[in-house]
Amino acid sequence: MGELDGRTALVTGGSRGIGRAVALRLAADGALVAVHYGDNDAAAAESVARIAEAGGRAFAVRARFGERGAVDRLFEGLAAGLADHGADGLDILVNNAGIHSTSSIGKLTEEEFERLLAINVSTPIFVVQRALPLLRDGGRIVNMGSAATRIANPLQIGYTVSKAALAALGPSLANELGRRGITVNTVEPGVVLTDLIAHYAAVPEAVAGLEAITALGRIGQPEDVADVVGFLAGPQGRWVTGQTIDVSGGTYLGPIAAG
Repeated sequence: MGELDGRTALVTGGSRGIGRAVALRLAADGALVAVHYGDNDAAAAESVARIAEAGGRAFAVRARFGERGAVDRLFEGLAAGLADHGADGLDILVNNAGIHSTSSIGKLTEEEFERLLAINVSTPIFVVQRALPLLRDGGRIVNMGSAATRIANPLQIGYTVSKAALAALGPSLANELGRRGITVNTVEPGVVLTDLIAHYAAVPEAVAGLEAITALGRIGQPEDVADVVGFLAGPQGRWVTGQTIDVSGGTYLGPIAAG
């Protein structure tokens, strides 16, 4: 028996990277997982297939965030998928989908910043809003932030602002939903080995530099983040709410160690 048997979960951006690892973890714990994705049909199908091969249950839901009506399409697909699996209601929402930016303040355009806010801030807010009537008492909301919010990187300024705004949502939402036993937390990963940094990971010097600024001395894996989300989504996370949790392996905790 898994800790999440009989529970349902929605993971946005669940087809690749951290989102896929989260979907796999929640399914392994027994949840029926809705794997949201934007464009990559093959990646979503692979996530669902990997869950099924491991004995879990999942279905894919397509909705391209940033387009008008995307949240409506997400919840239409979620309702249909749940019904197909003989389920209704929602127990776990993981707002993982997001986009990145490497523009400095001098190069950040109004259009780019509007898109960052639309996908990284507005969409999670309205996903939560739409999910609340479905979310059962005792449910879990986990928002995927970024350790960039405490690390001064001038090439991530728009991205950092968007993730800081998402983190600011957590405490107020946790306070509002607490009487229903619903917890709300933000997880902030550091550098994680996904296709987003694959070009860096292929350069030994770049890897060494990233390892040098991390207290635990390595680049994070998607499963490192997924395990924290799994804890927050499970029964052991029942007394943690309104918190922002750094999951970066101790990136930039202090002076770079000699070695």
